[in-house]
Amino acid sequence: MQNLIFKGVATALVTPFLPTGEINFTALENLIESQIDGGCDALLVGGTTGESAALSDEEKSAIASFAAKIIRKRVPLIAGAGSNYTAKAAKNCAEMEKAGADALLLVTPYYNKCTKKGLIAHYKECAKASALPFILYNVPQRTGVNILPETYEDLLKIPNVKAVKEASGDVRQASRIRNLYKDDLALYCGCDELMPSMLAIGASGAISVLSNICPRGVHDICARYFSGDSEKSLELHNAYSKLTEALFREVNPVPVKAALNILKKDAGGLRLPLTEADKETKNILKKEIALLQCAGLCQ
Repeated sequence: MQNLIFKGVATALVTPFLPTGEINFTALENLIESQIDGGCDALLVGGTTGESAALSDEEKSAIASFAAKIIRKRVPLIAGAGSNYTAKAAKNCAEMEKAGADALLLVTPYYNKCTKKGLIAHYKECAKASALPFILYNVPQRTGVNILPETYEDLLKIPNVKAVKEASGDVRQASRIRNLYKDDLALYCGCDELMPSMLAIGASGAISVLSNICPRGVHDICARYFSGDSEKSLELHNAYSKLTEALFREVNPVPVKAALNILKKDAGGLRLPLTEADKETKNILKKEIALLQCAGLCQ
């Protein structure tokens, strides 16, 4: 196996905002420290959960730079750098490397959907801008572009391509990727609800929304599996299943920010067009968090 960017759980961190709408860097520092204390194996900033679509380029760079200074190499820092405009994605890659990221998450181009040829050309241009390892992000339900398993044969000719966050929801596709490329391409679960299945087919961990709330729990789901205790891993996963379901009742990151605020983690609000979680979602989150707290599975 090539050197992994991380093994276990990388938390796809929210971006906390002040009531004025500006980034709350004090809360961000607290969230980072809480994650590291909680056992996360890596941190992702500026991804979908971090509301990257509503952040300016300057804000994305500021978040990555700030996170790098707070983390101080205690865990790998992954920075979102994707764009549907190749020149911008390449510029983002260079900026995130300069900011201190250890790896880059690169979503497929979206809206102006590309062919396989365009996809390969896109990532080749990004690789010219940065020497950092790439985690490709396949989430076709959001982007309209699906990286088919056979496409990685060409993508792996790009030296930066080291891993994929597979969030298609298709375990058969993920299994085929793993069978075709084995140790040449690390596979990370991008859907919290599919973690046991993805670990079973050879995933090296997960990039998780749930771990914003329960970093130790999601770390332990992975660690237990890797240590050979798949039964305990599944038991833990099942214990969090209702909370996981609640975190996706509305579009991410609406519920996870509500959950963090319930826990007094000061995630703040959302930037339009995202709006506050509805009352029913909040009530379900409160109930599930309280049950997990009583069981000692959430702090």
